[in-house]
Amino acid sequence: MTSTSSANTNEDAPIVDDPRRRRAILWAVCIALMAVVASVSGLNVAQPQLATTFDASQGEVLWIINTYVLTLAALLLPLGSAGDRLGRKPVLIAGLVVFGVANIVAAGAPVIEIMLAARALSGVGAAMIMPVTLAVITSSFPDEARAKAIGMWTAVAGGGGILGMYLSAVLVDVASWRWLFALPVVLTVAAVLLGLRAVPNSRAAAPGRFDVLGALTSIIATVGLTFALHEAPTLGWSAPIVLLSLATAVVAIVVFILWELHASFPLLDVRYFRTRGLSSGTTLLLVLFGIQGGVSLVLYPYFQVVLGWTALLATLGLMPMALVMMLASALAPRLVSRIGARAAMVIGLSLATLGLALMAVLVSVTGGYLPVLPGLITMGLGAGLAMTPSTEAITSSLPRARQGVASALNDLTRELGSALGIALLGGVLIAGYQSSIGDRLDGVPADLAGAARDGIANAAEVSHRAGSHAEQILTAAQDAFVAGWQQAMWAGVAVMGVLVLVIALRGPRAEPEPQYEPSAE
Repeated sequence: MTSTSSANTNEDAPIVDDPRRRRAILWAVCIALMAVVASVSGLNVAQPQLATTFDASQGEVLWIINTYVLTLAALLLPLGSAGDRLGRKPVLIAGLVVFGVANIVAAGAPVIEIMLAARALSGVGAAMIMPVTLAVITSSFPDEARAKAIGMWTAVAGGGGILGMYLSAVLVDVASWRWLFALPVVLTVAAVLLGLRAVPNSRAAAPGRFDVLGALTSIIATVGLTFALHEAPTLGWSAPIVLLSLATAVVAIVVFILWELHASFPLLDVRYFRTRGLSSGTTLLLVLFGIQGGVSLVLYPYFQVVLGWTALLATLGLMPMALVMMLASALAPRLVSRIGARAAMVIGLSLATLGLALMAVLVSVTGGYLPVLPGLITMGLGAGLAMTPSTEAITSSLPRARQGVASALNDLTRELGSALGIALLGGVLIAGYQSSIGDRLDGVPADLAGAARDGIANAAEVSHRAGSHAEQILTAAQDAFVAGWQQAMWAGVAVMGVLVLVIALRGPRAEPEPQYEPSAE
């Protein structure tokens, strides 16, 4: 069967005409979104403190960080659908309560087991919050106000993670890692108070049966794929656990697609991808967030090891990209109204590609921070201009009754893209580093040279006990890192160049595109 009920087209969602109430709604959902995205990267700045507090290995520390992301990604689609069915306001408020309680527990966690459980519970709350925030906008804002609101939402989603990491770094420096959780708790309380008063409830009018098999297979596929992408850079792509995770994800994806094509009430009818808006929007966000994630990955060791910056200063170094991205996201609707969504997406992607090329050409060991800045600003400008029309293309491709699923798909694409980009650009960087450092270590004792080849952080550490070879090791590592950096940036340029062509040829049409509507049987 390929039928669906009128739930896919009918929506019990009041359009809010009062501009003041729309501003209050936008504040509520953006504050809630900030709490979620800030928690994705916040603990990255406290890895040494976590290891000391819980007597944890590096692998255990990474699990404290990644458990949240893994749970969030896995539950986005099912809980986005739950918001459509049960009502977006109650799901948002319940998610905020779960999220806030989990962060309070994490702040006081005495042992690592409680910390891991709290992070998993935080991911559950975040998966209830994140898709609903965008669905509330798309289901309650009129057409003339929706693009601007989505621009603000995109600005927070794109730049909020870096801003959250910076604030987290400040809290770690002035207090302790446990105060990291004060930021999401305060944001959660503010979002609840605003949300209870301002956010209207909306839901699918007649959702039919919940797609249990679709939900289970989507969870298995997302967990398997996310786990493999996170672990492959560390364990290697040939590691048995990585291969098993990838194989499980592929099988689950195939089952999910086949089932969704025949389910009476599919979690996500994959035939919606026939529309250019959905296919091009998800492709753009997947690649763009992947490249951004990879760039952030390579910038931190450059700032901290090559330039010798602290973690706080390194995070501050990323702020120009985040701030420009947030500003451009808010201004993107004006550009779209003048030249159209496809042209705006192409211009944004072209600028982001130029930013990568600038970072590949200008960055050097001795140049410092200023040569990095033009590339960061240009990439932030391009990313901001491209993300807003892409997000609107995704949400406008599905009926208003399915906005929770549309929003979840948008969020899931971002999470998977980041993991994929870190794996891709991180892998290119490591390969470039290792191939470039070999000849530079001639005469260095084998044990020291072996440690230096593992990575620039290892080289910096081993140089402290290398005696007369210290300067040679550190110089070799810095030069090799920049060589690997350049290869990673050019790889990003190549991927983005292909994406520009894809969007130019297959981007959203200028005229409204007919939505795919499943026929009832």
